[in-house]
Amino acid sequence: MREPLRSAHQLAHAKGLRVIGATVMPVKGSAYYTARSEAKREAINAWIRASAPYDTVVDLDRVTASPADDRLNPAYDSGDHLHLNDAGYRAIAGAIHPADLG
Repeated sequence: MREPLRSAHQLAHAKGLRVIGATVMPVKGSAYYTARSEAKREAINAWIRASAPYDTVVDLDRVTASPADDRLNPAYDSGDHLHLNDAGYRAIAGAIHPADLG
């Protein structure tokens, strides 16, 4: 009888690795945005924040979102409302705490 498949986080932990989760960034204003996709994104992010099996979570949604609404912060938007510019990637880098990596 084969051993049941274990989840990815269990396999990582068995190898001594930490598992870092990340929320889904805003896409409002992009070609991929719909009310349905936004509801799914919000549900996924709620699960990641509250109950996902990670050692830590980097909240990319909160780091990159505009304070005014659920779009990318204009300071981080490359122009397509989906991809980050250099400042956005620096913001993400600043949100990752070195202590969480090891």
